[in-house]
Amino acid sequence: QVQLVESGGGLVQAGGSLRLSCAASGSIFSINTMGWYRQAPGKQRELVAAITNGDSTNYADSVKGRFTISRDNAKNTMYLQMNSLKPEDTAVYYCQIKVRKVGSPTVYVYWGQGTQVTVSS
Repeated sequence: QVQLVESGGGLVQAGGSLRLSCAASGSIFSINTMGWYRQAPGKQRELVAAITNGDSTNYADSVKGRFTISRDNAKNTMYLQMNSLKPEDTAVYYCQIKVRKVGSPTVYVYWGQGTQVTVSS
């Protein structure tokens, strides 16, 4: 089994910063793509940012220039540095990882439990 633990959400004023973390543990052989998604009330879950095991990144247009995704492969941990936060960034943020387990060629997808980010105006 694979476990994901998210941390770093909270309440911040517009213009402020937060840093989210997502730590993976368990039966992991390798982690492929890691990503952050968010879901605001009444809206569909959307991709915020993703990073491959080669450190290629992509971002939603709405966060480009403000958010930075990174990963520490030694710790199986991913981060999302969020700067210049806006009220429209308010959502539950979820991490997602795609992993291969020991002894299996299958790629599995796992989600974190979600962490609330609230940006006040």
